[in-house]
Amino acid sequence: MKILITGAAGFIGSHTAERLKALGHDVIGIDNYSPYYSVDLKKLNASDLREKGIEVLELDLFKDNLDDLVKDIEVVYHFAAKPGIDTEAPLQPYVENNIYATENLYNALKDSASLKHFIYASTSSVYGAFATENEETAPKPDSHYGATKLAAEQLLLGYYRVTGFPVTSVRFFSIYGPRERPDKLYTKLIDSILNDWKFPLYEGSKEHLRSYTYISDIVDGLIKVLDNPDKSIGEIFNLGIDSSITTGKGIKIIENILGKKAEFDIKPKRPGDQKKTETNVTKARDVLGYNPTTPPEEGLKKQVEWYKEKIWKKISLYQ
Repeated sequence: MKILITGAAGFIGSHTAERLKALGHDVIGIDNYSPYYSVDLKKLNASDLREKGIEVLELDLFKDNLDDLVKDIEVVYHFAAKPGIDTEAPLQPYVENNIYATENLYNALKDSASLKHFIYASTSSVYGAFATENEETAPKPDSHYGATKLAAEQLLLGYYRVTGFPVTSVRFFSIYGPRERPDKLYTKLIDSILNDWKFPLYEGSKEHLRSYTYISDIVDGLIKVLDNPDKSIGEIFNLGIDSSITTGKGIKIIENILGKKAEFDIKPKRPGDQKKTETNVTKARDVLGYNPTTPPEEGLKKQVEWYKEKIWKKISLYQ
């Protein structure tokens, strides 16, 4: 199938593009190379994709005309978004990049004769501070990110209910692994330990529980959605591992792998931070046969190996 990946130079998008290409699909990627985090990392990811025969075009979903891009596209994986849970940040970029950009993409596709499936990347942040329940639970987002991602999700599902637009929404839980964004926990922690700078640790965050989910387990779920359109279109699925560890334990695993302790710069508590996530994957398991299994010790070892091979002493993620 001819598949479009938005946010293809990013963490989840690049891994998904690679898997789909390996499965024999015709994959096209787009990215706007937003400077929200290291553009050098995004360019590195795009270079890895090009080596595998995947073209990554530079386009902005919010600003650009997408009509030519979506011609003959059969499947869309929509990962592109404005991330981050800083509740003090301006709201407008979240609205533009999470809601209006999604609407622009929908408008380019709504009359498509070729589109079979639109897979929307949502987030556990729609649940708010405690993300532990099933997909029927009333969302309670407490960040600009969670609220705007929920708005775009429901916008698309509304189009499904009214016009039959073939959308599935998947809500991700605490993904980590090679290519993880530099503002996320593990890449930032690895960098701080190896480069001898103090890691900014928010007060109380060591006790936060997270369903840290390895990237390959997430991609497995995304492929399950693609392979089961009759069971997934019009539905919402949680994707993540159905067990949790504290952030403190995750930090200790990284310290053990590197054989070196982290030093911390303690910061005040961060508004919008989730206190507990534990993925309820009953629906994804029962309906799609989804079964995430990677333990954090295994996944984090691979992330450290990636960082040492691709990043350390080669490119700077923090400037």
